[in-house]
This record gives sequence, C-alpha cells and structure tokens, in this order.
Amino acid sequence: MHITLVDDSLPFDGYTASSRPLGGSEKAFAALAGALALRGHTVQAFNRCHWGMVIEGVEWLNIDEGRPPAATDVLIASRKPSLLRFLRHAQRRVLWHTGPGKMLERPAIRAQLKELRPLVLLSSLTQASGFEGRDLAIGLLPPAVNPDFLADRPMEPAIPPRAITTTHPAHGMEWLLDLWLTAIHPRLPEAELHLHSMIMAQAWEGGSVNPEYQALAERVLAARPMGVIPVRPQGDSLMADAFRQARVHLYPGHGDDATAFTLLESQAAGLPGVARSLGAAPERIAVGRTGQIAPDDEAFANLALQYLTDDNVFRTQSAEARERAKGWTWDEAARHFEAMLG
Repeated sequence: MHITLVDDSLPFDGYTASSRPLGGSEKAFAALAGALALRGHTVQAFNRCHWGMVIEGVEWLNIDEGRPPAATDVLIASRKPSLLRFLRHAQRRVLWHTGPGKMLERPAIRAQLKELRPLVLLSSLTQASGFEGRDLAIGLLPPAVNPDFLADRPMEPAIPPRAITTTHPAHGMEWLLDLWLTAIHPRLPEAELHLHSMIMAQAWEGGSVNPEYQALAERVLAARPMGVIPVRPQGDSLMADAFRQARVHLYPGHGDDATAFTLLESQAAGLPGVARSLGAAPERIAVGRTGQIAPDDEAFANLALQYLTDDNVFRTQSAEARERAKGWTWDEAARHFEAMLG
C-alpha cells in the first residue's frame, strides 16, 4: 500500500527522538511510519521537517515544500481533522487522535468527521470515555515505545535512592512537590526527586521562566536541600538511562492526559510507577505487578516510599514491567493497524 502521514506541529523526523526530547505524539508518528515502511509499504511523511530525506524507508518531506502524491491508499492525519483534506484522493482516511476524546465533540470537528468519515484512531480507552463514535469507525492503537527503552540493559538504581517525574508544571507538579516536602522527604531525607522538566531546568540554570510558572519555579529551587533536582529532558537513549537509574516513576497524572506516553516508556525501561487515577495512567500500569494506582495522597506517599526502600518489591516489579513491554512493539502496532484497514 501507499501510505501518507501528515502532521503540521513542529519540526522533527525519524532521527529526532534519538538526539533530543520529543513529544509522545511526534515520536509515535515517526515510529509508526518507520514500522509500516519496514513491513513493505511505500510510506511518505509530510511535516515541518527541515530537510527532505529517506529514513528507514520513509520519505520525509516538508509539508510546505514537498510535492504530495496525486493519490494514496491511506492518509493518516495526526491530531488535526483539517489535515484529512491534505490529499483529495485517498482510499482510506485516518484521524490519529492523541488528545482528550472530548475535543472530538466540538461542533466544527464533528462536522468534518461526519463529512469525511475517517477511521478515528484512539490511543487509549480513556479517550473513548469522552467521545461518542455514533456512526464513525473507531479503532484503538495503544502506542508502543522506541527501542532504547526496550534495550536489554539491567536497572542500576542510583544511591541515594531516586524518584523521577516527567510531569508538566501545569499537570500536577506543585501537588507532587507538596507531597514530597511534607510526606516523603521527612521520612526518607536522603532520597532525591528528579524533575525532568525543561521549564524547571531553565529556571535552575538561571534562565527566564513564564510568569505563569515563576512561583512554582521559586519553590522548586528552594527545595534543593530537600533533594528536589530539576533536570533537562533528554533524547530516548539518555532518558532510558535516567529511568534505569531511578527506583520509581511518580506520575501525578491529569484528567486530560489521554496517552501517558512517558509512563509507557518508563515501564518499558523497567521502572515501577506510582500514579493517581487520572487520565490514561491506570491503563499503563499493571496494578501490583508493575506499579500502583494510589487512591489518595497518603497512599501515594506510602507507595513511593516502598519503592524507594524495598529492594524485593522494586526488583520483582521492575522485571515484570520490562517483560510486559516486550509484547507490544511498533511492528506489532503496525500489524494491528493493517488489520484495522481490512
């Protein structure tokens, strides 16, 4: 089949995730394109890439400069329903949605879906709870993770014990900071909390911060004596290493977090997680086997301390998390996608 993918968010290509941090939706776009090409399809990816090139069999083209094909068998539009019109002639149209399901209920978007009747591809069951398919075709394609997170390398947790979080400042970071300072650090003063956040890392390095996050940044910097350390997010290889050096991924979650991409990645690397029951987080953790979903703040703190101190629980659940991730690769996801197309 000839498959055309289109995204107009930011510049990236099939190499980007290996060298610098990249959002989960963009990584998934590049990974599925590569997996489909490796399965023998002719694949073109149109986005904001700086240069046209071929990567793992995928022809990457700038959306404003590359020449689109006259027709395609499958057009995959990433996130924006307006991109379903990128090509006039497509045998099948697919909207790959990674945001909250409720976004698809907006009248203007609903009208486009009704007219073009694409396959709506969701990334989690959480999205379906806010979206009624009605007469539309709906498919579920849980994201896989890139190979760096699946590499067969042992966990080497740092000493002192380290927790890691990847949450955005607007998605529960202040809640987690409060919990760390009041309920975790006092009971385990030697432990560290690494905040993988570009915004907080810039503040740590003396850079400017959006006024919206200035007060939080000041609190984070003042918490350094309590083991709170801002860290710049990294490309996949270094991020996988960071996960392998920690004892637990603390994931506050958010109601609009429809994918929980970084929780998938940390689980694949073998890092147990503790999350609140928000968004897609409960779909990413096998409760009691690869982590826990905390019912309240007290339980969250107690579970975090357990993973930071109990070697047996950590090792058992770390091994289970790694093993479970091996069963769902991007090749499997591509195979599943082919089956949905019929």
